[in-house]
Amino acid sequence: MINKVVANVHEALLGIDDGMTLMLGGFGLCGIPENSIAELVQKGISNLTCISNNAGVDDFGLGLLLQQKQIKKMISSYVGENDEFERQMLNGELEVDLIPQGSLAERCRAGGAGIPAFFTPAGYGTEVAEGKEVRVFNGKSHILEDALTADFAIVKAWKGDAAGNLVYKATARNFNPMMAMAGKITIAEVEELLPVGTLDPNEIHTPGIFVQRIFQGELFEKRIEQRTLRNK
Repeated sequence: MINKVVANVHEALLGIDDGMTLMLGGFGLCGIPENSIAELVQKGISNLTCISNNAGVDDFGLGLLLQQKQIKKMISSYVGENDEFERQMLNGELEVDLIPQGSLAERCRAGGAGIPAFFTPAGYGTEVAEGKEVRVFNGKSHILEDALTADFAIVKAWKGDAAGNLVYKATARNFNPMMAMAGKITIAEVEELLPVGTLDPNEIHTPGIFVQRIFQGELFEKRIEQRTLRNK
């Protein structure tokens, strides 16, 4: 019987070293691998290239790694609510590759599917297109975008089983499924770790073949980035 369960987050992150490229799932603070990010901070791993939609906020998510100057380069789609991200980028302390959000998602998906590159109209005529091949399809200019892969992909799921099958909850799915496909080694932290056979096969979002390690996370804060209350 396949069993990809590891005892804890410390064991899950073994092999991640300075200078590696990591993909981290999530969108803002939704669906981020909180336990794994905290462990990376604790381990002091540095000089990282991080591929993520954005970098959380100053004191949570990838913002914690930015505070400790553990990230050398961010590949993401926007700065978001992170003042430290903005400060480091503007001061030249952090290398940043900003990519249109749809292109970022597709570059990750392509990496997982073994597609080396693809053409897209997104970014044509802007700084995004600088230095990239341009072709015209159906009268419209497209730029060539390379696929993205990583040494490790770290994702967060709602439920998972010992074989690595994953189910995400609502909008927390976001970038997690495509990043799970694109890591040489994929680590999943889950809220509920279940025996094989418990999950309905029709509800599985990421098949276990893409996941090498899975562990039960603890104390998920699930912080809300912007809380809006309606006046009564």
